[in-house]
Amino acid sequence: MKQLFEFFPIVLFFIAYKFYDIYVATAVVMVATIIQVSYNWFKHRKVETMQWITLGLIIVMGGATLYLQDEQFIKWKLSIIEWLFGVAFLGSQVIGKKPFVERMMSSSISLPPEVWGRLNMLWGGFFISVGFINLYVMYNYSTDDWVTFKTFGVPALMVIFIVLQMIFLYKYVPETEE
Repeated sequence: MKQLFEFFPIVLFFIAYKFYDIYVATAVVMVATIIQVSYNWFKHRKVETMQWITLGLIIVMGGATLYLQDEQFIKWKLSIIEWLFGVAFLGSQVIGKKPFVERMMSSSISLPPEVWGRLNMLWGGFFISVGFINLYVMYNYSTDDWVTFKTFGVPALMVIFIVLQMIFLYKYVPETEE
């Protein structure tokens, strides 16, 4: 149920876009994300770091979208955000004591340092690749197709990537005795 709640703003964005336009959809996703984070705060008295980052990005970039009213800016935003995440992951290889992916996942799984590094590089490469795929879609397809890609294609790519990551990590999961 929690995973479905995470997609609540994205689904509302898509519905608002289909019934109205990209600007109404942007305002809807901003409000929906504020509601989502507020709900988590009031129910659990805790909001995860990624939710705060997502909220901040949606408010800043959504605000810029509504202010500029520029369709190209809207489409470029996805690439810029993906590239920033990619650079942050790749930069964490050399800045700080642990790569980002280790900071996020080390409480769930124990891996050798070289595996954390490899996994972190894969995440960085994934985000950068999605940024370039977005450019391809935005320049070769209609805005309707781009919105569908952004709403469903990018999350689908993420799910595929996570499944592949799980396959990669499977050999590092300790066997349990029966």
